[in-house]
Amino acid sequence: MKEGLNYCQVEAIEPIGEGTRVCVDFADLLDPEEGVLVGDSGHGYFLVLSENQPSATYPARPFRVNCGGVHHYLLREGEATNYLSELKPETSVSVLHGRNETTRPVPIGRIKMEKRPLLRVIARHRGQRISATLQSADSVRLYREAGGAVDLTSLKVGDSILFVADIPGRHLGQRVEEFIQEH
Repeated sequence: MKEGLNYCQVEAIEPIGEGTRVCVDFADLLDPEEGVLVGDSGHGYFLVLSENQPSATYPARPFRVNCGGVHHYLLREGEATNYLSELKPETSVSVLHGRNETTRPVPIGRIKMEKRPLLRVIARHRGQRISATLQSADSVRLYREAGGAVDLTSLKVGDSILFVADIPGRHLGQRVEEFIQEH
């Protein structure tokens, strides 16, 4: 992670149709302000929070993070990433607490993939596009600068959300120094 945690301003929220989304069910309970860092590309990752709070349509599932599109990078630990499609129950990933910015390794209990309607959240940081493809659901929550957690159905253009900036260029989840262009 080059710049650590920061906030970026949402500039678009676009429905993109149905796709496969991945839920990670952890083998431990997560705090309402804990989640994982995921994104469409190596430019950056949004903090997607646990389903620790009940919503209008879902009960609380304090062990789950609905991580979004199967193609996402998940920032596993340090600078290592995995595609969501590569995660296995026997691995641990870093869970980040949004408010106090601490991480802890938590083992994965299971991975659940299902077809769901998806939204793409697009933001900018220093001119660079940062995006994530997330399930269009009120149980999916991001960490907003003003007021903490916000569910995806209440997120608005102009909101500032927590993310980590990064630099694209990975091979098998490890940073490489070569020309790689991601959009």
